[in-house]
Amino acid sequence: MATNSKAYNKANYKKYWWSKKAIKKRVEQNKARKLSGLKKWDPREADHKKPLSKGWKTTKKNVRIISRKTNRRLWAKIANKKKWKWYKKTKTKKK
Repeated sequence: MATNSKAYNKANYKKYWWSKKAIKKRVEQNKARKLSGLKKWDPREADHKKPLSKGWKTTKKNVRIISRKTNRRLWAKIANKKKWKWYKKTKTKKK
């Protein structure tokens, strides 16, 4: 099966989005949205000030409302920092 085929993409989509990890993440995101009082049609997003991946919980104090653009920018910034840390670690191991 070719990796570009629609069947392959659909299979991977189902495999990830129905995994326990993805379901847990969606539940937490929905809980944050409900705590912040955002409606379905609202273009803004609920963001966790301190990430769930670091062990923080979804509470009213840890949730803030920000625009989608800002949320994507913050996420990209965090992702780039993680990549840079990985790069620095591999670079030091080679010496």
